[in-house]
Amino acid sequence: MLSRSMRKELQECLEAGRFLYSKGSMAAWDLSVTVEELGPEAPPLSISVTSDLHIGGVILKIVEKTQMKKDWSDHALWWEQKQQWLLRPAWTLDKCGIHADARLSFTPQHKPLLLGLPNGVSLRLRACFSGPVFRTVMGICRVLNIRHPEELSLLRPVEEKKKKKDKEAAVEVYDLTEVPLTSASVPSLYNGMPAHFADSLQTEAVYKMLSSTQPAPAPENIAKMYRPASVVDKAHIHSRWLDSSRSLLQQGVQENDRLWLRFKYYSFYDLEPKYDIVRLTQLYEQARWAVLLEDIDCTEEEMMLFGALQYHISKATQSEPQAVKSSPAMDDLDSALQCLEVKMEGESSSLDMLDTMTTAPELHDYLKIFRPKRLTLKGYKQYWFAFKDTSISYYKSKEEGFGEPIQQMNLKGCEVAPDVNVAGQKFCIKLLIPAPEGMNEVYLRCENENQYSQWMAACRLASKGKNLADSSFSSEVKSIQAFLSMQHSNPGAQSAQADESINTQSLVSPRYQKKYKAKQLTPRILEAYQNIAQLSLIEAILKFLQIWQALPDFGVSYFVVRFKGSRKDEVLGIANNRLIRIDLGVGDVVKTWRYNNMRQWNVNWDIKQVAIEFDGNINIAFSCVTANCKIVHEYIGGYIFMSTRSREQSETLNEELFHKLTGGHEAL
Repeated sequence: MLSRSMRKELQECLEAGRFLYSKGSMAAWDLSVTVEELGPEAPPLSISVTSDLHIGGVILKIVEKTQMKKDWSDHALWWEQKQQWLLRPAWTLDKCGIHADARLSFTPQHKPLLLGLPNGVSLRLRACFSGPVFRTVMGICRVLNIRHPEELSLLRPVEEKKKKKDKEAAVEVYDLTEVPLTSASVPSLYNGMPAHFADSLQTEAVYKMLSSTQPAPAPENIAKMYRPASVVDKAHIHSRWLDSSRSLLQQGVQENDRLWLRFKYYSFYDLEPKYDIVRLTQLYEQARWAVLLEDIDCTEEEMMLFGALQYHISKATQSEPQAVKSSPAMDDLDSALQCLEVKMEGESSSLDMLDTMTTAPELHDYLKIFRPKRLTLKGYKQYWFAFKDTSISYYKSKEEGFGEPIQQMNLKGCEVAPDVNVAGQKFCIKLLIPAPEGMNEVYLRCENENQYSQWMAACRLASKGKNLADSSFSSEVKSIQAFLSMQHSNPGAQSAQADESINTQSLVSPRYQKKYKAKQLTPRILEAYQNIAQLSLIEAILKFLQIWQALPDFGVSYFVVRFKGSRKDEVLGIANNRLIRIDLGVGDVVKTWRYNNMRQWNVNWDIKQVAIEFDGNINIAFSCVTANCKIVHEYIGGYIFMSTRSREQSETLNEELFHKLTGGHEAL
């Protein structure tokens, strides 16, 4: 045991040692800093610093030592070994953990980036390399006048084959590096375009290119482009998305590197042609290439309709003005009408509810039903169906319709997809109905277009929790009927168009280029064209996007994963409202889980495993094979973030909430 006096003496020695240690830490030492402006051959600067010197003081010393008079406000320090930016000027070197062995670079935060857009145009513009990619995309979209940048992100291009390198070098790049970066979320317009594009004829031409669709590509060019041959190929493409929570430089992206800007989240909010001409054009181009490169499957009839719409859009682009010019008075009128519409919707909701409580309409008819099961060849069987509220019930016959049904299916939250062939008189509705163990697959077959339109509209409304009393039922029926009418053959119509030059093989995917000759495709596409020829340019683009979004596989991003307890690789499909488990060998959907049944999800970063808990004590866990689990985590959180958007807060983007939902423990 130590005496009190000895203990006090030892304490004083310890305090004295601590004081000496702290005095020693204040000693000056040399810090090595590379300054880009001095050139690649220049040796690093040696700066004398102390550990209590803050980052701002280090920058001041660097600027003084370079003796260069220039604007250094965009420059910051990059710590090479730790792969991180030092962006807090008040932090000391000691707090940052920087010692004499650190190698720092004094470099601009904004650097040129080569950006490939969905329409194939290549731009060189200044992008932020120091902030998270989410913020970088926001800045790029402000320059390009694209609203709702949260729907887009950056991904690394698919590697080109060696023989294509010469062609890649020949691609024209449009330089926007001199366009000033704007901080305004809504840029001021001049002559129908953002003011920063109206400064020169060159930038005006670039903006027109951004806001108008590109000519149809040559068939041989489509055939040579990369096409995913399988779901595994698609999974490898989706593994290339950059991490939205980390900066470009942290992810190895260097100055003048090439990246793609693409719509990542297929949840498009508040599409308004008057403000979204660039956004709509780029979205159309991304959808068009998804169809042409067979990234998404469609039927032959749908392909002919897609071809006809492309042909019509190409013609209309050449004849119609690029942007719709609007006057302030018309803007105010539109705004007032929009407010009135919202107000009337709010007032009518209580009346609709009262009508629903008293006389909710119903549908009754004979339909055929098919429930696919493995190892069975049983086909469709006819029953008497009744649609009431959000549920479908079916009976053996009409006479038994007042008794107990064979089965009742609640369609709230279900997936509804068309399975239609107008020429073959096939009108089917595919339903994926939520169940505790996943999703039950059911097909309903209708006799004719009229019956199909009504039941399809009812199913779509029921999936959103609405019944037949909803005011949108009749407009939904008309929309479906209009879509079907576009696929009707129009005999004799093509004779009027036969003399027009139309390269039909540029309008369909390679599968149909091989299947049909141009002289076979031309009359079919012109037939479909007659049904949509009256549409304006914007209407045709919106119609193309509407049909694209109605395809069964629309908006699904694929990842190869290994589920916990399984010995084989499987595919996880991520859509805007559900997760899909897919058998890798057969391609069949095994199970589907919806986000609105999700209770929580997290990542075990040590073993790189994603775990998700759903209602009903359903738990799933999987590790990612083709991508970093952070990408999958970000996809799920990103779609949940998209569902939180509303008109009241549409002008402000909650970046903090996005990173909270997508970043995991790595969020900023």
